[in-house]
Amino acid sequence: MTIRPLQWKNDRVFLLDQRILPEKELYLECRTYHDVAQAIKKMVVRGAPAVGVAAAMGIALGVQAIPEKNKKEFLTQFDKICNTIAATRPTAVNLFWAIERMKKLVFQILHSSLKVLSFLLKKEALKILKEDIESNKRMGKYGSKFIKNGATILTHCNAGALATGGYGTALGVIRAAKAQGKKVQVIADETRPFLQGARLTAWELKKDRIPVTVITDSMAAFMMQQKRIDAIIVGADRIAANGDVANKIGTYALAILAKEHNIPFYVAAPFSTIDLKIKTGKEIPIEERDTEEVSHIRGNRMVPRGVSIWNPAFDVTPNRFIAAIITDYGVVKKPFQKNLKKSIQK
Repeated sequence: MTIRPLQWKNDRVFLLDQRILPEKELYLECRTYHDVAQAIKKMVVRGAPAVGVAAAMGIALGVQAIPEKNKKEFLTQFDKICNTIAATRPTAVNLFWAIERMKKLVFQILHSSLKVLSFLLKKEALKILKEDIESNKRMGKYGSKFIKNGATILTHCNAGALATGGYGTALGVIRAAKAQGKKVQVIADETRPFLQGARLTAWELKKDRIPVTVITDSMAAFMMQQKRIDAIIVGADRIAANGDVANKIGTYALAILAKEHNIPFYVAAPFSTIDLKIKTGKEIPIEERDTEEVSHIRGNRMVPRGVSIWNPAFDVTPNRFIAAIITDYGVVKKPFQKNLKKSIQK
């Protein structure tokens, strides 16, 4: 099974529109970097690794439209493109990692013609896409050792092919376990308010013929109490230097429940998600999204008009609740502060 959430064709970026899954499988065509920026902001494409790939593609697309002038004007326009894309989602560090990588390349090849610059930036964006899929598969291999044959795994939000270049972080671990011949089934939290678990994770796993059961977020505690969960694996949008993890809202609650019920809680994320400049999770910026995501479901109002709504997109799980962080370069265990830094230095 191959899911391709991001594609570059004929100097256009095509994004599988995740807002309308699972009912329709349609690609949104992005002709400009503004189109890509809006797609990221409106969650046509989502998930930290996928957002990073989309950002790189958006920059490459934007550079193609810069008129051939002097280098000073080029840099002005290039900064505008980068700043526009950077303003879309504040929490996912992969977004900024990809932008910085594209900036670094530009300053290395600034002496080149605009045609060459454009070609090399497109090549770099496609390289980031390829590397992401490869890193996900390595992550899956490292993480699969934590999944026993016959295990039932709870996951939250969507950390699969749709959230990456096309394989998955948390779901990549599950896919790798299945590829090794292990029997595994998945419990997918619906993940309010955007329903990534119910709509996207269930859609992916059904395509992969991996048994999946969708539950509401409020049912997870009871399932754990009934001893029906063997492990929890989630993705991450940013990991602080001390191992605190920002992930989709509701992750923190699952981590507390896992500790209470002696269930191992794992985080799967590429090294590009680790932000050593952020000392602890308290420093991670938390995006607040449109209140309509809570008040409405598929256009239907569920909350009375005039009622206050708070809609943070992420929460932060303290490192003490995490058994291990599974990365594309191996498994990082406690003490996270020391081992994360040591792993990156390698």
